[in-house]
Amino acid sequence: MIVLGIETSCDETAAAVVNDKREVMSNRVLSQLDDHRPYGGVVPEIAARAHLEHLDRLVAEAMDDAGVDFADLDAVACTGGPGLIGGVMVGAMTAKAIAFATQKPFLAVNHLEGHALTVRLTDDVAFPYLLLLVSGGHCQVLIVEGVGQYKRIGTTIDDAVGEAFDKTAKMMGLGYPGGPALEKTAESGNPDRFGLPRPLRGRPGCDFSFSGLKTAVRTYLDGFPIEQQTAEVKADLAASFQRAVGDTLIDRTRNAIFEFMRDYPTGKTLVLAGGVAANKYLRTRLTELTDQAGMTLVAPPLELCTDNAAMIAWAGLERFRLGQHDDLDFKPRPRWPLDPEAPKRPGAGVKA
Repeated sequence: MIVLGIETSCDETAAAVVNDKREVMSNRVLSQLDDHRPYGGVVPEIAARAHLEHLDRLVAEAMDDAGVDFADLDAVACTGGPGLIGGVMVGAMTAKAIAFATQKPFLAVNHLEGHALTVRLTDDVAFPYLLLLVSGGHCQVLIVEGVGQYKRIGTTIDDAVGEAFDKTAKMMGLGYPGGPALEKTAESGNPDRFGLPRPLRGRPGCDFSFSGLKTAVRTYLDGFPIEQQTAEVKADLAASFQRAVGDTLIDRTRNAIFEFMRDYPTGKTLVLAGGVAANKYLRTRLTELTDQAGMTLVAPPLELCTDNAAMIAWAGLERFRLGQHDDLDFKPRPRWPLDPEAPKRPGAGVKA
């Protein structure tokens, strides 16, 4: 079984081919960082135009890399949401056109489910497992019972953790993209220098909050005249921020582990997914937590943490071999919760 996947939810244009032997036959990703860097963040209209300009070529290259023709495909999958709606529409229309022209089944994949199921492609992780999904737009803890079966037990009540990284880096003048720049800056810093808050630490539940942490960074920066914001100060502040994020994630995830192991005693895996999963410091902290809890931390390789089409192709394949597919009148969705029954949260939580 061979599936073509297309990903256009934000600022990566991607196409990939995977098969049911868990082989990534090709995986093309075109980053738009240079297009958005002058603005310090993703500009939706620029992103959509870049997808439109480059997607056809990337699909052709992915097919060539895989050594297959359209006739060899069993299905065509694309990100159907959530994401920047202009980009999602570009990918969906391209996938629909290919599916229609080749008379292949079409699958609209939830972008978050792509992240959630990637470890089944890379590590063949069995259900159920606990998922910590951390990215620029999302910060959630979910119990993954099966394909399309998700129970959300925690989410952000304001900002996503990746958003906090990016905006903190921007305040500190570390460049774009902010998350990797802040992680690199923190390597030489003293994490004990600045006393930043640990939002919600010690409280019941599994929800997250990062808005106050960003504000605390702003307060410290305002206390230093611009000429005193040296490389050392920035490194120490970055390290202090990263440790505060790590402490917060550990505290909230520990609560989630207790809840998961209580209700799913056979589940022994914590999966870390999403763009922030590429942060090596956070991986180390979470590995220590799972070791203490008698669980195993599994995270995709770094190149499959950030947005890519291999995860979309694989999620489509998982759905397709269960007999699922979508009609060509599917409407792209800017919001698409994995657990629509989960209670709503204020702020960023409604994106979950």
